Amino acid sequence: MLEKIHLYHTNDLHSHFENWPAIVQFLKGKKELHEQNQEQMILLDIGDHADRFHPLTEATKGKANVTLLNMLQYDAVTIGNNEGITFSHDDLNTLYERANFPVILSNLYTELGERPPWAVPYKIITLHSGIKLALLGVTVFYEKFYELLGWKIKDPFQSLLETIGQVKEQADIIVLLSHLGISDDEVIAREFPEIDLILGGHTHHVLPSGKKIENTLVAGAGKYGQYVGHISLTIDHEQKTLVDRKATLHSMLEQREICEETEAWLQQALEQSETELAETVGILDNDLTLDWFSDSPFPLFLVRAIREWCDGEVAMVNSGMLLEPLNKGPVTRKDLHRICPHPINPCKVFLKGDVLKEIIVQAREEKMEHLKLMGLGFRGKVMGRMVFDGIEVKMEMLADGKKHVAEVLVHGKPIDYDRIYAVATVDMFTLGPLYPEISHAEKKIFYMPELLRDLLAWRLAENSLTK
Repeated sequence: MLEKIHLYHTNDLHSHFENWPAIVQFLKGKKELHEQNQEQMILLDIGDHADRFHPLTEATKGKANVTLLNMLQYDAVTIGNNEGITFSHDDLNTLYERANFPVILSNLYTELGERPPWAVPYKIITLHSGIKLALLGVTVFYEKFYELLGWKIKDPFQSLLETIGQVKEQADIIVLLSHLGISDDEVIAREFPEIDLILGGHTHHVLPSGKKIENTLVAGAGKYGQYVGHISLTIDHEQKTLVDRKATLHSMLEQREICEETEAWLQQALEQSETELAETVGILDNDLTLDWFSDSPFPLFLVRAIREWCDGEVAMVNSGMLLEPLNKGPVTRKDLHRICPHPINPCKVFLKGDVLKEIIVQAREEKMEHLKLMGLGFRGKVMGRMVFDGIEVKMEMLADGKKHVAEVLVHGKPIDYDRIYAVATVDMFTLGPLYPEISHAEKKIFYMPELLRDLLAWRLAENSLTK
């Protein structure tokens, strides 16, 4: 006898709630349909549901996201790096305290090497037919960041090896919730033949029909709730094997019907969150103006705060980190969240003078200043002009009609190519290909859990106290 099981999955919503009422309406309809057909449905999220760029997530420390997952009766979730390393240790530790679903995560531990009480390494679901389906979960291996927040993150491949060993004799089907990215998912599919299905996230990959690798089906549903993934599993009861598996994606951008109840809840919750963020953090005597393509006052205010916070010799940050100017008068948490929504932390990188000079030259290129960056925690529009504290960049017009870096001074003296400088900046530059010289630097110090808007609040409060 054959049985059909339906798995629906979301990933990397990043608190883009504009698509959530459509997702709710779609999944409620599917649940009713499968109940009528006496078919079992399982609903899963693969992490990065919560993103502090949204004021509702910021004000509730992610708990509004958990409420939404509860309302839709998710069966299980795993966490992404946005839940894992943009919230403080205490905030993550309490994030799921009212969750009505298990958080499946085998590779995160406390500093003492214990599993946090809100996470389980796997969950085995007994289907109506008696077939046992195991859900496993792992998240991306950002070792240093987790360590600074008081967690221990384990290599996900080693963790999977151990967890599969625990479940393979108990389960007939193994499904992995993987917030590792498509490259690692493909490797896992080849190295762990016991896994029948990988539901992926992190790299926002879109696999309209999934991707079959060896005996494993790999799936991914993009980002921001633009798609809901659907996996149809056909199971042979007698053989306890998968006869067929099929992956499809359903576009929520084409979903015209929405859940009005969810829409109303989100609107009310957003109004409450704005009240929560109305706290005044400081008072400005003058406007902090902003120009993304010149050395304007607001980016200079930020770069000085970064240098002081990190105790750097010099500092650098891109002007596009700030989305709007800041007007004189009272400044609230809501203001700072609106103009600096990124889950980005300050850091200090130790660079030789010749390397620092090369980075400055690259940063001042027109194409870099106008780069429309997506990812790496950046929630802005363009990179903008790199501004500095402790560094003076002299430009000159050359025959090509463009300005180029002519000289770099550090505290009034020519940069020493052989000297090591302690450069305060942002962790975004250490994560990706923007500035390989920074990401490959041997010595880096990260400052967590404070985000850039926390530094702005600190500096504004300090200024208010000294008046």
